[in-house]
Amino acid sequence: MGSFLSQPLQQIKVPAPPEATNSAESLLRPAPGAPTSPAEAPLFNNCWSCRVLSGAGLIGAGGYVYWVARKPMKLGYPPGPGTITQMVIGISIACWGVVILSDPKGKAFRVD
Repeated sequence: MGSFLSQPLQQIKVPAPPEATNSAESLLRPAPGAPTSPAEAPLFNNCWSCRVLSGAGLIGAGGYVYWVARKPMKLGYPPGPGTITQMVIGISIACWGVVILSDPKGKAFRVD
């Protein structure tokens, strides 16, 4: 009887890690035909519906963050640094949504 801390510690033997073999190195290599560069694997899908959904969601989220920060100001409280930061973050999230919607580099269109 007694607590776990009052009992002596047991020695646990940890085996040494195995040496790297050719099979381990082959797991790190990409499979043939797999995209190897960032240009081949797009971050977002290029379909119009995906861009509209994610862009509109980000604009809505940014508007909500901005609106929550703006609410105390409408009641007459002076804005502090936290409120200003929250407003800037809200505007930034909304701008990110606009960038996704507008697709400035033209990645969504195939250029032959």
